[in-house]
Amino acid sequence: MRSTIRLTSVVGGAVLLLGCVSGPAASHPSDGSGKRVLVFSKTAGFRHDSIPDGVTAVQQLGETGGFTVDATEDAAAFTSANLRRYDAVVFLSTTGDVLDPAQQTAFEGYIRHGGGYVGIHAAADTEYDWAFYGGLVGAWFQSHPAIQPATVNVEDRSHPATSGLSRTWDRTDEWYNYRSNPRERVHVLASLDESSYTGGTMNGDHPIAWCQNYRGGRAFYTGAGHTKESYADPAFRQHLLGGIRYAIGAAQADCRPENGYRPLFDGTPQSLAAWKQAGPGSFDLSGDGTLTSNGGLGMLWYAESDFASYSLKLDWKMSGPSGDDNSGVFVGFPASDDPWSAVNNGYEIQIDATDAPDRTTGAVYSFQSADIKKRDRALNPPGEWNTYEIRVEGERLRVRLNGVQINDFTNTDPARSLRDGHLGIQNHGADDQVSFRNVRIKELPARSAAPGN
Repeated sequence: MRSTIRLTSVVGGAVLLLGCVSGPAASHPSDGSGKRVLVFSKTAGFRHDSIPDGVTAVQQLGETGGFTVDATEDAAAFTSANLRRYDAVVFLSTTGDVLDPAQQTAFEGYIRHGGGYVGIHAAADTEYDWAFYGGLVGAWFQSHPAIQPATVNVEDRSHPATSGLSRTWDRTDEWYNYRSNPRERVHVLASLDESSYTGGTMNGDHPIAWCQNYRGGRAFYTGAGHTKESYADPAFRQHLLGGIRYAIGAAQADCRPENGYRPLFDGTPQSLAAWKQAGPGSFDLSGDGTLTSNGGLGMLWYAESDFASYSLKLDWKMSGPSGDDNSGVFVGFPASDDPWSAVNNGYEIQIDATDAPDRTTGAVYSFQSADIKKRDRALNPPGEWNTYEIRVEGERLRVRLNGVQINDFTNTDPARSLRDGHLGIQNHGADDQVSFRNVRIKELPARSAAPGN
């Protein structure tokens, strides 16, 4: 912390504090400068008349997003040497068996060496006899009802493909049913509300867009994109651009499967009833379910219960272009209306990207720096969403940023303990604006985790 600490609000069960000013941390560029994408749209079955519109849309997204786009329907492009030229390959409504065994082998090698994959709509209606591809796309197509409006529930609003969407997304498309539910294997970004349309067959749990880390590569799939109109729709284009940016490595996200979490703050005023403000300032709740810090020093903390062994996840974003927006997440502190109780008795995982190494993003504030190289590779720049996982088991605290472990800290201070305590987020001061979404927790079996496990 600085000599003057900015605290403003505490969010139920987890406290966030942002650090101070020094040199800015390195981060990924927000565009795709220097990146190259191959759009592949060969069909050996049904052919969508929206394919030309899709190719044009990706080319236009490349022009604005800074990445180069090549398009082909020639499977001969799938050689090891040629694929190395690309940061991601987009399968745009491909159908049937489109690659021969040698081409499949080349593509598998490309993914295993860190390549990116984007699947659009009928990419799930492709290569049913190729197990590697089935795992990469996530699920194969089974059937679809007539084109009709439906409501999409956006489950992850920090991923670049969905961060610009509201909690529900109403749109018209051809809604696929899949042969299996991929939720246990992928990170679901959005799902269909089967009560909002007719013809859904997935028993109420109907993922429609997801991402995953697969065999060394990065994969994003969206089931939308059947109609020509989709590719002129600004919301769908932004959805597609975010998926491409993730696949090419221009934006970072936690794409590990996520199951068993319950919300502490889900964006509704009702979910804030379990939280209390300690100290001055506040958090403002916007209509899209985002909390933004206002004034300080204070803290918003989860007062309904404390926690002993858990995985806490939450999404956060710095507003200022410099990254010098102070806030942090606090864990392991006793119930108190004094925000300094969390400072003196708990631990802060910092957000501010501009302070000394032990007081900047991913640090256990003033106790242990994050792995700076890993942190810098994982960190999205100011104005873009990031996701923390803060995992506490016994006296061990681990921090993941956008799915990458960047800190592993063990408490040895007898005056502090991580074995029991509350959680909260900080509003640090009038000049600091940090936003939070989707605070959720999964309680874990109580045990002492030895370092290195």
